[in-house]
Amino acid sequence: MIKTTCLLPALILFFAACQNQPGKETVRQKPNIIYILADDLGYAELGCYGQEKIETPHIDALASEGMRFTQHYSSAPVCAPARCMLLTGLHAGHAQIRGNDEWAERGDVWDFEAMANDPNLEGQRPLKPGTQTIGTLLQQAGYRTGVVGKWGLGGPLTEGIPNKQGFDFFYGFNCQRQAHTYFPVHLWKNTEKVPLNNRMVPPSTGLPEGADPHNPASYSDFWLEEYSPELMQKELIQFIKENKNHPFFMYYANPIPHVPLQAPKRWVDYYMEKFGDEEPYTGDQGYFPHRYPRACYAAMVSYFDEQVGEILATLKELGLYENTIIMFSSDNGPTFNGGTDSPWFDSAKPFKSEQGWGKANLMEGGIRIPMIANWPGEIEPGSQTDLISAQYDVLPTLCEIAGIEPAGNVDGISFLPTLLGQGNQEEHGFLYWEFPASGGQQAIRMGKWKGIRKNIFRDSLRVRLYNLEEDMQELNDVSDLHPEIVQKMEAIFVQEHTPAELERFKIKQLGD
Repeated sequence: MIKTTCLLPALILFFAACQNQPGKETVRQKPNIIYILADDLGYAELGCYGQEKIETPHIDALASEGMRFTQHYSSAPVCAPARCMLLTGLHAGHAQIRGNDEWAERGDVWDFEAMANDPNLEGQRPLKPGTQTIGTLLQQAGYRTGVVGKWGLGGPLTEGIPNKQGFDFFYGFNCQRQAHTYFPVHLWKNTEKVPLNNRMVPPSTGLPEGADPHNPASYSDFWLEEYSPELMQKELIQFIKENKNHPFFMYYANPIPHVPLQAPKRWVDYYMEKFGDEEPYTGDQGYFPHRYPRACYAAMVSYFDEQVGEILATLKELGLYENTIIMFSSDNGPTFNGGTDSPWFDSAKPFKSEQGWGKANLMEGGIRIPMIANWPGEIEPGSQTDLISAQYDVLPTLCEIAGIEPAGNVDGISFLPTLLGQGNQEEHGFLYWEFPASGGQQAIRMGKWKGIRKNIFRDSLRVRLYNLEEDMQELNDVSDLHPEIVQKMEAIFVQEHTPAELERFKIKQLGD
């Protein structure tokens, strides 16, 4: 594990000097930071990454005015662990949360009506008190910190809530399961439960009996009054306005485009006209049905893009854009359920997008993600980097930008030198993953080599080896041709795995 060191003493001194200028009530000593995290957005679902069917002009402009990463990875292939590792700078062999854990011993956590009445049933396994997060570190650096969107790292009555993990402000879904509808009966604002004007429609609800699946009127249960992405966007914009005279960090964990398929009608109509008629999704793969599933999925992504455009316009209107670094990424690769059609959109191009190759798997399609960084005057417009990096690198990067260091060791390495076009970028010898689900998996990225173990729960520790320079889709296992590479990876698998503290994440085949 590597501890970040500050590489920008001159910049820090400059900020300090500005702070001490007389006669100025508001002097910005550090840049604002906005980290935008999409949910289940595939590597190629943005125009700037080669998407041909979905339109994302605002995010594409963010990339054209900043830097695009081509070899950036999520720390995990599903929601909660990806968020844990992003916020703590630790990889899956060291992190507290290594998979999704609905904490089912509390009761019927999948009963949405019960959850609506009892917050003890909401949320996922919590982060421990005193956890070092990006939020706690940036608070120490003088930032006002906020998170809007989907949390997933501790129920409302636990020590894992955002307000106890380094965030001054929170608004959105505390619980990942609640986010399985975009029309919940409540959201959370800090520690306050905020009721919404939506009736209870559990995510398992299907079409009414006898309904015509080709009639749009049959889907009226799935578009209600208060659309949570719109409410969350308003709170985010308000946070920016309220903190315009103070350095702030906003972690925007937008739940889009995670299913269910629910998007504003104007955007669905736009893509209906563009794509033409299609067969309805009737709910056989979970989540809500939808009359025009492909059009709705594209509509969700374009609506999110529209939100990004509003954020940029707000920053420019307030005179903050020039002093704000914005990062945009996704928590993992594209999904396979709920009426989505990742192969049709070629969502993980050039990697495979089919089920078993995307979300919930450590294949490239499941963990290679888009990553854009924009910082006017600091990041060269239209630049691109092939730096092999991961989301657990974000914590040390933001710490270096803020002029602080994390306590103890982290697994990430700051990529700030790359953002600034400097030549002193430290690089990973390898990236490491483990995943205590989907049969049990481990993976390593080491230069051009990708090694993966699948079906560990069936006592299979065989390493499949792929040369990503020649075989990006991981179709040709060359482990027999390179036993020395396999041997190195086997040693790293042992070296990087520490036994999980929580029973849910233990892999007994690895000695837990």
